Amino acid sequence: MATPVIMPKQGQSVESCIISKWHKKKGDQVSKGDILFSYETDKANFEEESPEDGILLDIFFEEDDDVPVLLNVCVIGQEGESTEEFNPNKSEEAESEAEVEAFPAEESAPQAAETQSISQTQAKVVHLDAAEAKISPRARNLAEKLGLDVRYAAPTGPYGRIIEQDVLVLRDSGHMLTPSARDAAAIGVIGDVAGTGIGGRITTSDLQTPVAASGTAPAATVAAASTVSAAPAGLPGDSSADWLVSDPGYEEVKVPNIRKVIGKAMHQSLATTAQLTLNAAFDATDLLAFRKKLKAEKDRLGLENITINDMILFAVSRTLLNHKDLNAHFLENTVRYFHNVNLGNAVDTERGLMVPTIFGADTLSLNEISRRAKQLADECKSGSINPDLLINGSFTVTNLGILDIESFTPVLNPPQTGILGVNNIVQRAREVDGECVFYPAMGLSLTFDHRAIDGAPAARFLKELKTNLESFSIMLVR
Repeated sequence: MATPVIMPKQGQSVESCIISKWHKKKGDQVSKGDILFSYETDKANFEEESPEDGILLDIFFEEDDDVPVLLNVCVIGQEGESTEEFNPNKSEEAESEAEVEAFPAEESAPQAAETQSISQTQAKVVHLDAAEAKISPRARNLAEKLGLDVRYAAPTGPYGRIIEQDVLVLRDSGHMLTPSARDAAAIGVIGDVAGTGIGGRITTSDLQTPVAASGTAPAATVAAASTVSAAPAGLPGDSSADWLVSDPGYEEVKVPNIRKVIGKAMHQSLATTAQLTLNAAFDATDLLAFRKKLKAEKDRLGLENITINDMILFAVSRTLLNHKDLNAHFLENTVRYFHNVNLGNAVDTERGLMVPTIFGADTLSLNEISRRAKQLADECKSGSINPDLLINGSFTVTNLGILDIESFTPVLNPPQTGILGVNNIVQRAREVDGECVFYPAMGLSLTFDHRAIDGAPAARFLKELKTNLESFSIMLVR
């Protein structure tokens, strides 16, 4: 009996996943354990294995499709077995058939004749309103990206639906418009217009001054071109038009899903919160000395390789207990105060920024915080992190000091009310007993949501944290 392969649910917070790559194609013989397809959540990558030996009988979704979890993605079975009962798209097709059957019979024949005429010419105008045109989501997205008027497309999909291939044919026929021209043309179907914009796109000026279909250039354009070509290159006073690069080299790469998520979150954070950043620095002499001792004794004591960042995470987890307004979520009408510190630790990965959560950090030892921080960072970098470990943080720490940054403005991770930026260590001078003495100073940048907390309480947290870090060994005793 055929066996469906569903989209797994990777964590309680995940509702859908995007298929990033198919490793097998329909009809392939597969063995149990073979990788069928790769998929990703907002911030993690996964691979799905074949549950049994057999043939990949059917595939219901393509690469880049956003598939709800627990939905059938493909079917494994033996040759000749039916897959219809497992097809999640079957109900949608049935609805489309019902829509077609509901059309009056007298309209069917003219519509069929019109469809046949359009598919023969491929470039003639379909006299439909853009909003009424049947078009697949992939085709609509591609048309918007290319600046195409879908009313010109010749539908070849099921039940008169415009599919992605129809949009590509439309692109080759030259009916590309700039966004402004597309808006201007929305009120009616335009005639034959030669585009003078980038890549042959039709501009608003082209709509106002149509050019003959023969493609004859305006005389002014020809004259200008002659003038430019006649000017001797390299001489003083030559035209700046000689410096024009008509085809600048570039590489256009699809924006990864995680980059879209990060961008959306950053924009929403800045647009919906009242962010303010306070900067301070502390004397890192005691911190560095204690770190040196730990490094020397770690093998004998069986400790992790405890870093400066681990020590800051530890200090933050203890200091936040006295400042509940920064260990909270601001939820517009309510504020959620956490009993424990669920500390987010920003991690730089090849795919983008991730912030795994060290839950209950205030209850963990320095060594355990170091161990968990490293393991979570490794899982983020490998793409195997459980999505549920990327949510529900109550405060975040982000460290750019290792990249030699002296000061920056961290962006809040809403609904959190605070985020601490860790900067590099620089040598500063201060007067001690009438002498100028240098000391290692480490910068801290605290961004907080002014809707949830005022400047003075935020400054008090930063001051207490600074004191704890300057006497780190004493804080451990407490």
